[in-house]
Amino acid sequence: MFQVLSKQFLALPLILVVIVIPLYFSVNFRGPKPGEISSSQSEETPMATNAFGVKVEKNPAQSKLTELGVTAWPKWSCGPSKFPWSFTATETMYLLEGKVIVQVDGHEGSFTIGAGDLAVFPKGMKVTWDVIEAVNKHYSLEK
Repeated sequence: MFQVLSKQFLALPLILVVIVIPLYFSVNFRGPKPGEISSSQSEETPMATNAFGVKVEKNPAQSKLTELGVTAWPKWSCGPSKFPWSFTATETMYLLEGKVIVQVDGHEGSFTIGAGDLAVFPKGMKVTWDVIEAVNKHYSLEK
């Protein structure tokens, strides 16, 4: 009788480890279901940063791009190159393709913008653009 009971008690921890614990974690610590929006991916709180006075929003919601009318903005393209640029008006741009390392005059360091980024450069800002992957963008100049 004792041997039978001890085998049953030994099997209990094995059942816990193999079945119960993985089931608990799969139910309580899962990611969002398809179609759900997690708090970090909410359309209401896109990831935006401010780099040297330039507002950069990574992958803004399609609803925001539609509201801004981005697809009706003019387009500009450029191959890999490096050049200085002065913004004579506040410019909002949405990069369709490419990657640019931006160095703002008067500041140490740089930041990168790339495909899917919405960036706003203030009027009067002087930068050096280092286009490391050919750029195709929509842009809008504030009047």
